[in-house]
Amino acid sequence: MGGGLARSRFAPGAESLAAAARVVEAIAFGGQSAETPLATATSSASPASRSAVRAIALGTVRWYLRLNTALETLLERPAGVPRIVRALLAVALHQVEYSRNAPEVIANSAVDATRILNEPRSASLVNAVLRRYVGERATLLQRIDEELAVRTAHPAWLVERICRACGDEAVRLLEANNAHPPMTLRIDLSRTDRAAYLRQLSERDIDAHEIQCIDSAANLDRPMAIDRLPGFAEGLVSVQDAGAQLAARLLDPSPGMRVLDACAAPGGKTGHLLEVLGEAADLTAVDIDAERLQLIAGNLQRLKRTARLVGGDVRKPESFWDGRPFDRILVDAPCSSTGVIRRHPDIKLLRRPADLPAFVATQLEILNGAMRMLAPGGRLLYSTCSVLREENEGTIASFLESGSGAAARAVGLPEWALRIPGALERSVGLQLLPGAEAGTDGFYYACLEKTTAAS
Repeated sequence: MGGGLARSRFAPGAESLAAAARVVEAIAFGGQSAETPLATATSSASPASRSAVRAIALGTVRWYLRLNTALETLLERPAGVPRIVRALLAVALHQVEYSRNAPEVIANSAVDATRILNEPRSASLVNAVLRRYVGERATLLQRIDEELAVRTAHPAWLVERICRACGDEAVRLLEANNAHPPMTLRIDLSRTDRAAYLRQLSERDIDAHEIQCIDSAANLDRPMAIDRLPGFAEGLVSVQDAGAQLAARLLDPSPGMRVLDACAAPGGKTGHLLEVLGEAADLTAVDIDAERLQLIAGNLQRLKRTARLVGGDVRKPESFWDGRPFDRILVDAPCSSTGVIRRHPDIKLLRRPADLPAFVATQLEILNGAMRMLAPGGRLLYSTCSVLREENEGTIASFLESGSGAAARAVGLPEWALRIPGALERSVGLQLLPGAEAGTDGFYYACLEKTTAAS
């Protein structure tokens, strides 16, 4: 991926395919999250090459479970093929299926990529598999796409749980997970209004449109570098999903209240809460990861907002709490992240059904710790970026049944948010599904109140 000499030795695109294959191998076979191998594979690349590798790698990961099913059919002995070659074949199949490049050009680049990856003996295999795929593509895909999990490139266990949780909306949700998400802005309504900011964008020939149901949100027609956004460096605008922007409104804090943002990193919701609270904000942001607290500090510095940043474990309030109760607590709990797959397609390969009980256990521990710090009559907003019942209404039901001293309250959506597309009322709380007209990610919200009888 380096200088001109290296590029001249291989077919155009070969180095990008090789770098993307390394990323896919690290995710699909090594269990790594995407950002680490992406950073490694593109550390010395030009911006254009970095973008190409990222697009190819994440596109392959997005469709990996479909592509890999095709490969299993095309390979005589899949288990005998080196992992990096399997990854390269998946990357090349992705390019054949989802790019505009000619198949013969992709095949030539993939063959050269075997040499870059120190697998020259696999060149003939790569060439033969790709040519066979092109020849049999229509029949092959028709056959494997009969299975919903394969057609939508999701693990079968997750498809089963999504179908159980979302019913008639399940297929649309699975398809939405494979779409590219919008770049959504949160406009600081304490400093400007949305119409005025959209005019600033228009003056710079940046096309955007407001999201009707969420008054601080706007979607860009095309993603762009954040430094091109007017007012970004000054904190006038932030990048945040529209669904995430509901948290500050649903928590409904008022100036003068003592507010806790639990599990606060990287600080997007922290910043929004401070915008709502205004200059007299009394907000404590807690995170168990001291390094991630620095992300919050950086965000707040840009936003020109201040909060009390504390390293601590909400499951153990004594690790940081001074004993003074909070009037409002936001619990943005660790979860399966199955509501943000379109932004993080590696979740489809990394998450396992066995992960869910551990998430639920942690969520219940966090809720118990947070409720201890909540003032009688105070409000706690529980939030996840999951679409699974187990860690949403299931967690809340278990918590309420445990003698927590809490009661569920209706999620008090403001009038402007009553008709959010993709919103489903649950037995307790509100589920937003990814996609839909509003373009939100998948979020769950539930409001709890500490009863005055609670200790």
